[in-house]
Formats: sequence, structure tokens, C-alpha cells
Amino acid sequence: MPRYKLTLEYDGRPFVGWQRQANGLSVQEAVETALLGVTGASAPVQAAGRTDAGVHAKGQVVHVDLARDWRGDKLRDALNAHLRLFPVAVVEAVEVGADFEARFSASKRHYLY
Repeated sequence: MPRYKLTLEYDGRPFVGWQRQANGLSVQEAVETALLGVTGASAPVQAAGRTDAGVHAKGQVVHVDLARDWRGDKLRDALNAHLRLFPVAVVEAVEVGADFEARFSASKRHYLY
């Protein structure tokens, strides 16, 4: 099962934060819904870190395991087509090794206030 590293940018204003929550739409839910639309299967994403409600991201890294191989540019473009109604963009999609973990492979995090 190939693993992909996705680099995201988003405007967090319409979201309750990164993580799925019962009280509104999260960035995670938007991305996982786009993945479902592209692949036809549920695919949970793991993030390097979470953001709070209304927080924007530039360079947020997540990983996801998919059932089949994708060219990175095709996966990026297909996800962006499904995300067009949300202020979320996949900037890059690349296949990585199974040992890559968005959270634990991060070498640094940078937050702006």
C-alpha cells in the first residue's frame, strides 16, 4: 500500500481546526472527503500537527496510505479539484516510504502569531 506525503495550505477561518470534531467542518474532514471522492475509499490522514479553529497553514504536512499507486501531480490535481469549494490546496503530493510519519518525521515546526 503506497504512502503519500501531502503538503497543504489553507485558510482556517471556516474550519473548527485541523482535527475532526462534532461541532463543525474540520480541515481533516475536507481532505478525507476529497480523498474519498478521488479514490472511492476511506483514507484517514495523519498530520504533523494540529491547528486550532480559524488558524491558517502554509506547508502543513500530512501522510495518507492509498490502495493504489498515483503519480504525485495527478493525485495533487485530483484532490484540488475535489477541494475547490474549500479554501484548502494540496501544494505537493509525493510518494514516500512506509517509514515516513508526518508527525514523527518532522524535523521542525514553525508557527506565526
